[in-house]
Amino acid sequence: MLELLRMLWAFFKIGLFTIGGGYAMIPLITREMVGNGWMTAAEVADVIAIAEMTPGPFALNTATFAGMKTMGVGGAVACTFGVMLPSLIIAMLVARFFFHFQDHRLVQGALSGIRPVVVALIAYSIWPVVSLSLFPGAGHGGAAFAGIAELLSVDWRAVLVLAVSFLMLFWRKWHPILVMAAAGALGIALFRLLPMLTA
Repeated sequence: MLELLRMLWAFFKIGLFTIGGGYAMIPLITREMVGNGWMTAAEVADVIAIAEMTPGPFALNTATFAGMKTMGVGGAVACTFGVMLPSLIIAMLVARFFFHFQDHRLVQGALSGIRPVVVALIAYSIWPVVSLSLFPGAGHGGAAFAGIAELLSVDWRAVLVLAVSFLMLFWRKWHPILVMAAAGALGIALFRLLPMLTA
């Protein structure tokens, strides 16, 4: 029970300090889950990938999968409730007062400053997943490179999947679900079948 309360509190903090959408919570989730010994960085990356592929809000999906992975149904409920509660409270308070002041010069000025920060938060949150996916030699939970050797350890199969997915999204305008299905099939071919054929 104590561990469930710890998880609820951890995800309450994540929900409270996540500004910029669900992707901005990735560094916080990684820090809490890995720091408390609940998951490895690779497991966090897997949970993020599964949460992205399933319907529903990314933040709630990630919390639910992380809780389920570590402590079963109780963990899923604790993490989901914990990450949702701050947003619910703050959104109700903001909705109560924001629309009365949304056109005020100070409010508009603050929003103009916050919007670029959201872009930075999202870009920063993507880095752990990029590092774990493309640079398996990074070795720091996706936090940073230890040196140029890790940079040269790029997994070209992962880069190929990334490039094909990007082209299908931006050039061919494929639906994201189709791109994920195609990337999954390409991943099976490159990461499982090809090594078996060349062994």
